[in-house]
Amino acid sequence: MSNLVKAVRIHEFGGTDKLSLDDIDLGSPGAGEICVRHSAIGLNFIDIYMRNGTYPLPLPHVLGMEGAGLVEAVGEGVSELKIGDRVAYAAQPPGAYAEARIIAAERVVKIPDAITDETAAAMMLQGLTAQYLLRRTYNVKKGDTILMHAAAGGVGLIVCQWAKHLGATVIGTVGTEEKAKIAKAHGCDHTIIYTKENFLDRVKEITGGEGVEVVYDSIGKDTFDQSLDCLKPLGTMVTYGNATGEVEPFQPKILAAKGSLFLTRPTLFTYIAKRDDLVGMANELFEVIMSGKVKIEIGQKYSLADVAKAHADLEGRKTTGSTILLP
Repeated sequence: MSNLVKAVRIHEFGGTDKLSLDDIDLGSPGAGEICVRHSAIGLNFIDIYMRNGTYPLPLPHVLGMEGAGLVEAVGEGVSELKIGDRVAYAAQPPGAYAEARIIAAERVVKIPDAITDETAAAMMLQGLTAQYLLRRTYNVKKGDTILMHAAAGGVGLIVCQWAKHLGATVIGTVGTEEKAKIAKAHGCDHTIIYTKENFLDRVKEITGGEGVEVVYDSIGKDTFDQSLDCLKPLGTMVTYGNATGEVEPFQPKILAAKGSLFLTRPTLFTYIAKRDDLVGMANELFEVIMSGKVKIEIGQKYSLADVAKAHADLEGRKTTGSTILLP
């Protein structure tokens, strides 16, 4: 059966001009698979890494790691889901930048009635990332002080609110006064405008020279060394992205010299690889959203056809909160 849908693919790696709106034939879901008709699609920095070849994909390839919508068809052996169910996902392989897609049923979760499709699409990847950062990679406790880079970004705003809910003091770095106001409105106790002040000096000042229990750093090369120096002895450095490029190689003994520090480079897809972990993490995320303790801010919406502008705005740090594409 022919099942033509519009999808955004790349045929070669490069800039936003490499994004191509194509007609593709989906076919039908196989055993253990479903077809999801998207109502909203999430945009994330990992999409840019895939477009430009930092994380190479087999070509041509549809981009996009998260979406939400209705189950339109189910393959053989799928028992947990039925046609008409509202579902959302953040999952490998990419393929969300499309009107519809085929995906493994075990990779999606049902959306609670209290959460809209747009909110679900905006929060799955970033919200599940916040969940593992705060609850699993380093378990944030009452009384902890944390440093969150890119505090006004999609993950940043969720982490600031959730960490505050857990009883932590939150220090966040941002690029502008406007972003500082947004971060503060979402639970960030102290904002540091890194374009105007040295974040290491300010962290030391805010903490009375002690430093923080954990640094969450998705910036990479430009912030890594100073981020290590923001930590207390036995502190945890979580580097989970590289917006400014890969961290330079270094000797592990540096971690000893700076206070027996812990360093980890996690990815969401390791944490959600097992179905039980995915469901448990998603349920905790849904609960904290429905409680009102964490609100998902959709800062921007673009049509799927305007995906090049969406990518340019995200790369140019012109976005705040989450960004979604509407098919």
